[in-house]
Amino acid sequence: MSGRRAFLAALVLLLGLVGAKAGSEERSARTLSAEGLAKVSDYIRNEVTTGKIPGAVLLLQQHGKPVYYANFGVRDVATELSMSADTIFRLYSMSKPITSVMVMMLVEEGRLALEDPVAKYIPAFADMKVGVERRGKEDKVALTLEPLERPVTIKDLLRHTAGLPYGSYGGSAVRELYAAADLFNSELSNADFVAKLATLPLAEQPGAVWDYGFATDVLGRVVEVVSGKTLLQFEKERLLDPLGMTETAFYVADPARFPRIAEPMPQDRNISPTTQVRDIRRPTIWESGGAGMVGTVGDYARFAQMLLNGGTYDGRRYLKPETIQLMASDHIGPETNIARDQNYYPGASSGFGLGFAVRTSVPPGTSWPLGEYRWDGVGGTFFFIDPEDDLLGIFMVQTPSQRGRIQLALKTLIYQAMGR
Repeated sequence: MSGRRAFLAALVLLLGLVGAKAGSEERSARTLSAEGLAKVSDYIRNEVTTGKIPGAVLLLQQHGKPVYYANFGVRDVATELSMSADTIFRLYSMSKPITSVMVMMLVEEGRLALEDPVAKYIPAFADMKVGVERRGKEDKVALTLEPLERPVTIKDLLRHTAGLPYGSYGGSAVRELYAAADLFNSELSNADFVAKLATLPLAEQPGAVWDYGFATDVLGRVVEVVSGKTLLQFEKERLLDPLGMTETAFYVADPARFPRIAEPMPQDRNISPTTQVRDIRRPTIWESGGAGMVGTVGDYARFAQMLLNGGTYDGRRYLKPETIQLMASDHIGPETNIARDQNYYPGASSGFGLGFAVRTSVPPGTSWPLGEYRWDGVGGTFFFIDPEDDLLGIFMVQTPSQRGRIQLALKTLIYQAMGR
């Protein structure tokens, strides 16, 4: 099959998977140039041919339809099976927006409120303390526990101001406790996971610092308490099944689908010094709302298009437009006096909303759009939603070590192709 015919065949497949009418009447005049998209393809192809990644999938969708779709390389260098639209990827933190949407559904229904104390649903949070390092005699540093100045709220969990770090960096006494707890390698239910987490001190007072970590996993448990169902049961009932996200779950249950799983290069499997890329062929008890989901490009495109449409997809409403707008607004701006931790992942030109980073200023040397919202996963995947251009992009790859470099380069090339 010629390259052009292969592209058209893949585009037809993606149209069947994710095509949907955009919700906005206004349409951006900006389009992606063929010359610019060729540079995008050349870049990804070079990443594969130079052995940095096994393969990847990129989808760009504008006005509800794919305008660029391409597969590159292989799913796994061990099997040499070609990358394809049905390849299954570890989403890691791209799980967070899905969990956040479930929370906002409950907020819309009045079953949950952003200002609710988390302790209303998880009583152990009422007794949590904040770990503070103080110097004592002989200049020795000791960890002291101080009471909360105010309760941790649902909003704190959504915007990562709850003081619940991952603990994989920083070297503080509290982070060392989180690292020693080895929570990422837990095999616990959400209830037991949160009970274990609640025995640790918070790293900061609630609402003081954007500190990325386990907050969305706690939200997953809140969803279970409020809905009376497991997180996956509620997600399937309210979002995954209605949207047709049939490949999205917390592990791959059917052995017949195992060959479709994307794997990183053999030497590129470390997530942290103590954690490797998870084997998603093995059943897991922990339904991690913050980092546990797996899925395909087509599944995630349905989800992203629903957000871009203002909460609707294929005639069904999932969230109100004003809820999407609230989620995609900055909730940690200067007026909040919220500080940013030492590794502020959104970057200087972005704030953080209720589930994703939100662009609040134009990065130097670019004309990237304000209001773009996005997030990524430690396994290498990323997505962005650009309401101004009625555009979304999803890049699927498995490469923990190369993800930041590739994401920046690709976003630059994509926006250059858009004329930005």
